[in-house]
Amino acid sequence: MSSTKLAVRRSLTNIQDDYDKGNKTELENLMRAWKGIQELPPEDLRSFFMIGGYHGEPFRGPGETSDTWWGGYCQHGTVLFPSWHRAYLMQLERALQTIPGCSDVTLPFWDECSALSADKGIPRALTDETFMLDGKRIPNPLRSFELPVAIVDQVAQDAIVYSKPAGYETVRYPLSGLVGTENDALATKAHNAQFPSYTANVGYLNDNVTTWLNGKIRIGGKWQGEVSTKFSQCLDAPNYTLFSNTTSAGAWNKNHSTSVVPLESPHNYMHLAVGGFDYPGQGDASAIPGANGDMGENDTAGLDPIFFFHHCFIDYTFWTWQRRHGATDSFTIDSTDTGTKYTKDNPPPAGADPDERLSMTTELKPFKNADGKTYVTTADCINIESQLGYTYGPGSLETYAQQTSDALTAELADVPDGHTVRVAGINRADIRGSFLISAYATVDGEREYLGTEPILSRWHVEGCMNCQTHLEAQASFRLPAETATKLGAAPGGVTSGVEVEVLTREGLLGGRAFRTGAGGLTAGASADDAPFTIEIR
Repeated sequence: MSSTKLAVRRSLTNIQDDYDKGNKTELENLMRAWKGIQELPPEDLRSFFMIGGYHGEPFRGPGETSDTWWGGYCQHGTVLFPSWHRAYLMQLERALQTIPGCSDVTLPFWDECSALSADKGIPRALTDETFMLDGKRIPNPLRSFELPVAIVDQVAQDAIVYSKPAGYETVRYPLSGLVGTENDALATKAHNAQFPSYTANVGYLNDNVTTWLNGKIRIGGKWQGEVSTKFSQCLDAPNYTLFSNTTSAGAWNKNHSTSVVPLESPHNYMHLAVGGFDYPGQGDASAIPGANGDMGENDTAGLDPIFFFHHCFIDYTFWTWQRRHGATDSFTIDSTDTGTKYTKDNPPPAGADPDERLSMTTELKPFKNADGKTYVTTADCINIESQLGYTYGPGSLETYAQQTSDALTAELADVPDGHTVRVAGINRADIRGSFLISAYATVDGEREYLGTEPILSRWHVEGCMNCQTHLEAQASFRLPAETATKLGAAPGGVTSGVEVEVLTREGLLGGRAFRTGAGGLTAGASADDAPFTIEIR
């Protein structure tokens, strides 16, 4: 390891606390650096427009017009999900450090599993409308980004749905940012007119985020936080391949009696909480239909500054998994796993070889090493301290960081035997944008919430007819033993009383929830008519 002092990525809340106590330099320099990269010309490789756009829009390569490619560089649903985003954060952080006076700036993380986030929501440094910098009150560069040039969606079959004009400012819940077509723009204008107060909108946003963070599922007879539980459960994934992505974990879960939670799953929750989905199963809670923030879609998520603070927490979680499993210096990728290849579900991104088997040495384009010639690979960014020169300050997952820690084991040790609800066959080609898969059980006349799987998707998945049969989303939910017993569990399994709904941007898929019954799916539809399958093991 180099003798150079490690840079420390701290919790943004801690930096805000220092600022409030009079230690203003760190937060001021962070704001200065972000303001600086946002003001650079869009063609500058250090500009926020350039770097934010690497994730999705503006599309490039074959994906600029072809719906069989992904036009951004980001890796989702593959084994490169954690490492590609790790390299992405480094690119952004190094750009921040090029702004005069900001060479020591690091990228903080939004500690999404902290008690403060559950109570208050998003750190206010990410939502305050303005900030005092060098004696002047400026627009807060962390709350949004204004496009210096237009991005134009030219993908076949997509009806320019996610085009955005120059001057467009990114939005979060409860607002809508869908302005690609004339009808979209009119609908968005009418929707946003209902929310004229920035302060009130931040309140709506934080209420939605805290609702997500406080939503609970039943585990071992106790109600526990769904999002925090998913984060802690992903840390128990037995190897990097299953930990890394939803495709690998989904294939495992389909063929095994136990379920693995991948890092990508809780990651998706927070994208959709900020990007415009209400937490499911809230009964009379006020929902805001039409909310459509940029964080909620892969196409434009990287253009909202909060993306990088969210992903810094995802990288912190990745590092926590590495410490927990003794994988700080090495881990491997199972070359036979389904998550190592591109499919119709996860088309090749810009610059990729569509036939390549992904591995530790696959190039994480467009990010280059210090030599400026070779591309970074997963093997280049395993150990963040010895290879990349940074580490993380304390966060909410430290309990799980030690190899000897039995925190997760102790937490789940008393979970009794139960059943698993598996939902499969959801055709993403029928759904425009991201969506939620939620499951419920009706016991003694009461509807009990079993959980949600968020699907961070894209707008142009409808594609060609040949593609549509290969775009599958799936989910697994734990059916607690006590609930299964009340439903009449038998040696052959539970056959009735479970309900599944898929909430899309345009309402419930199929127009309603679907319930299992003794004869299969009910609710007025035969199993053949249902838009997905439900299996209970």
